Amino acid sequence: MNRNAISLSDVFAMSLAAIGANKLRSLLTLVGIVLGVASIIGVMTAISIMQATMEKEMTVLGTQTFQVQKWPNNGGRDTFLKAQKWPPVTLEEAQAIRDNVSSVDFVGTELWDGGKVVSYKGIESDGNVSLCGGSPEYAENNTQWVEFGRNLSQMDMAASRRVAIIGHGLAEFLFKYTDPIGKTILVDGRKFEVIGVFEKKVSAFGGPYEKMVLIPSGAYTQIYGLVDPQGFPRSVNVTVHAKNPALLQDAIEEVRQVIRRQRHLKPSDEDNFFWFTSLSQIKTFNEQTLMVKIGAFIMGGVALLVAGIGIMNIMLVSVTERTREIGIRKSLGAKRGNILMQFLLEAVVLCNVGGVIGIALGFALGNAFTFFTAFEAHVPLGWAVFGVLFCSVIGVVFGMIPALKAARLNPIEALRYE
Repeated sequence: MNRNAISLSDVFAMSLAAIGANKLRSLLTLVGIVLGVASIIGVMTAISIMQATMEKEMTVLGTQTFQVQKWPNNGGRDTFLKAQKWPPVTLEEAQAIRDNVSSVDFVGTELWDGGKVVSYKGIESDGNVSLCGGSPEYAENNTQWVEFGRNLSQMDMAASRRVAIIGHGLAEFLFKYTDPIGKTILVDGRKFEVIGVFEKKVSAFGGPYEKMVLIPSGAYTQIYGLVDPQGFPRSVNVTVHAKNPALLQDAIEEVRQVIRRQRHLKPSDEDNFFWFTSLSQIKTFNEQTLMVKIGAFIMGGVALLVAGIGIMNIMLVSVTERTREIGIRKSLGAKRGNILMQFLLEAVVLCNVGGVIGIALGFALGNAFTFFTAFEAHVPLGWAVFGVLFCSVIGVVFGMIPALKAARLNPIEALRYE
């Protein structure tokens, strides 16, 4: 065993002492590292929060359900203009799916409208209640269960009864001290009997769950018709539940073929309707945020590159200032590897101190908007590990030149240095 060798813990302690002895210089170097790491971690944290929330909320469709509709869930202006020329999805097409697709067990229909006012005995909601003319399959296909009362029945549908299931938040507002079941509410001035209340379900993306009213689709079309106020035919959202997850892709293809036959599309014609699943929505979100992630990496990478160059320059100055110290240590038996390790550790420790501060700041910035929204705070530990490893690499890469310079100093010339 080499008695002149310096332990790793000693080298680490000397590195910290050298950093502490140059506080201002170290602080200035830290700023670039902190900004670079914080920008990457902050953006990635915000995106991971939105993605985690989206994955949680998009599972509203579950692993066995998909939706068919005229309008895209996302897309540019051209996509919406193209969809505008397509025919609406109809109740008859939904029935054709029920009659001809053997791989599904629930086929629900939804006609949506917003901006409704709901009142009960002088208590009136704002004008932002969503109204859905739906079917009994709504609860199953949207995993929004009835907490109190009952679901819509086939009798309600056949008779187009004026009955309603209301959102949990709307029920709490209208019926603070009263059981809502059996009470009569006014929806746009029209009477409906409350037969059920949905369970509490808050959406970070502004979903209608808490402030909504579900009525039979027949009652909806009797009141509002099949043409909207702008003169466009109303299009139905059709939710389709496969008998089991393994049949989902088969069910999608069978439904596509049924609708294409209903619309007399040729094999060469593209679909003139959209379908999506939970996974397809999550995939689209990831594609849309990819450029944001790349942008964050570029900005953070540039900041870290500048900070790395700053670390290299500072370490080179430090080598020059400590030339005599290096000579003394070498004369006392310190090996090149000890000197190299010390200066590399100084660079790595300096980078990681800034990295830890940047990670903490990035997490704080990324989670800041959760205090004002329904998004849940989240700390992606994977990105913290990435940040530490990335900073370590920066320290090694940009600390190598000063460390090699220090390790290669001639001890005799170093001792003569003034």
